[in-house]
Amino acid sequence: MYAEAKKLHLIEELLKVESDAVLAELESILSKVTPSQPHHKSFKTLVGALSTEEVDELELNIQEGCEQINEDDWK
Repeated sequence: MYAEAKKLHLIEELLKVESDAVLAELESILSKVTPSQPHHKSFKTLVGALSTEEVDELELNIQEGCEQINEDDWK
């Protein structure tokens, strides 16, 4: 329980900080001790990954495959 109270105290103190340099230093420290999240690729990294022909084929497959109802699929 002591750790939780200490965290709350630190948050209260952090809210009082006005210096960008202090905030940057705190952020740096936290980034070193916080487990890193898996890196997710940005959408922008995918731009141009498909050729025009591949995009056309993908669009055609979507148009042909979507909203096709087969009454026997659920059986």
